[in-house]
Amino acid sequence: MNAAATPAPFGRVLTAMVTPFAADGSLDLDATAGLASHLADSGHDGLVISGTTGESPTTSDAEKEQLLRAVVDAVGDRVRVVAGAGTNDTRHSVELARQAEKAGAHGLLAVTPYYSKPPQEGLLGHFTAIADATALPVMLYDIPGRTGTPIATDTLLRLSEHERVVAVKDAKGDLYAGSEVMARTGLAFYSGDDALNLAWLTHGAVGVVSVVGHVTGERQAAMTRAVDAGDLAAALDIYRSLLPAIRGIMTRTQGAIMAKAALQLLGVLSTRTTRSPLVDATDEQVKLLRADLDEAGIGPDGPA
Repeated sequence: MNAAATPAPFGRVLTAMVTPFAADGSLDLDATAGLASHLADSGHDGLVISGTTGESPTTSDAEKEQLLRAVVDAVGDRVRVVAGAGTNDTRHSVELARQAEKAGAHGLLAVTPYYSKPPQEGLLGHFTAIADATALPVMLYDIPGRTGTPIATDTLLRLSEHERVVAVKDAKGDLYAGSEVMARTGLAFYSGDDALNLAWLTHGAVGVVSVVGHVTGERQAAMTRAVDAGDLAAALDIYRSLLPAIRGIMTRTQGAIMAKAALQLLGVLSTRTTRSPLVDATDEQVKLLRADLDEAGIGPDGPA
């Protein structure tokens, strides 16, 4: 399939949004709505709620519904809102998918079942059950470094035959395998690894699902437009300008920890609170992050 003809069912620039907590660890729905509005105003046309960066393992099903409703109410008329519905329990995932549909999600993100390491037939059945559960389009999330199991090319080819399986968020990092799937199906690929965003776009991905996008949305959108226009030199310049931010948020500890710290530094969030087993960024980590953001030209009044 011609990459230019591939639709972008969930938008072009999405951020896997962190979940704001108050200092005591409770859910902060006002901050959630505020952050969603900030991101919608900052180059994004899609948001992923309750993904791993949203600390989905440590939020309850009821909290996931509250988060989703808060985001849909705040920005659902401006951006595509994708709800994380994947677990390593197929029945639970189906329940979350149906809950997300009722709460107003525009699509679902379904991660490979983690820890259990199911065979490919198990993955096929799991993802098919989620896609059958609602009328929402589904983005598969392939991240074997966390789940322990890659989605094989043949499995993706079979899943592409389902009318509601429309996209893949790739954090497997296999550009050849992804290119083969794109060439043989209509699946829309999204980069799920900030370090490879430009590489995936030049290989035919339709967009990105970013963590660093919390503070670089406008530049991510500009990079995407440059690739669309065939101006790879401009796209490369933008990508290289993002490297210090990628370093600061993605290389020293877990991404959600540092994304929250960055948002606090920029005055978007009042706290950088996480839930155990994550731990809040240390003062030393924040100091290094501040230097990285400065190097990238990102500040409260600077470009994003």
